[in-house]
Amino acid sequence: MLSLKNVSWRAPDGREVLKNINLDVEDGKLVVITGPNGGGKTTMAKVIAGIENSSSGEIFLDGENITACDVTQRANKGISFAFQQPVRFKGITVRSLMEMAAGRSLDKESLCRILSSVGLCANSYLQREIDSTLSGGEIKRIEIASVLARHTKLSIFDEPEAGIDLWSFKNLIDVFNDIHKNLDGTLIIISHQERILSIADEIVLVSEGTVKDKGPGKEMLRKMLASQSAQTACCRQEELFDE
Repeated sequence: MLSLKNVSWRAPDGREVLKNINLDVEDGKLVVITGPNGGGKTTMAKVIAGIENSSSGEIFLDGENITACDVTQRANKGISFAFQQPVRFKGITVRSLMEMAAGRSLDKESLCRILSSVGLCANSYLQREIDSTLSGGEIKRIEIASVLARHTKLSIFDEPEAGIDLWSFKNLIDVFNDIHKNLDGTLIIISHQERILSIADEIVLVSEGTVKDKGPGKEMLRKMLASQSAQTACCRQEELFDE
């Protein structure tokens, strides 16, 4: 289990972005963290992964206090992170990245299975370098594939739909469902997409640096859609009065 206890984070300018976050994520769950832009979702994910250090509070993984662990130590303990804007690695091939992520050599069949799950053909990509010749969407898919190859106990995806075309997005949903149903491990996904929200075991609503609400996925999604409809109707009424 992942547990955040009174976790806060301040930006370099002193602004408090996360404010006493308390959150438990049970093993084997698919949890989607959602909320308005600038609300603290990505910052919270980076603090969990160790990319950013919390200003206060504690983080526990399977009962172990990992607050003082850096990003490499947390990765070794089983936390993976896929960025919204992936990093490019000139001189490193897709095959090398997949094998580094997995921590072992991978045969062609395994590589093909991993890459095809994100809509890429192994024959076309294995020897390509992860550089500027790849599009943003291709880089994004390759990074997601590297997280799948690593298969850690906790995998965090920051807006995986960003830069993904509609066909690949449908496949991505299938990938998350397959991981969730057939593999051990916990998934945390940062997303606004209703189709991703719809497959969540639990949805966590983060806004203004705090957890505003959380609960079972279907229940939370119904509540959020109802709230969104009410806000739309209210705005429409205001427009009519303005007219």
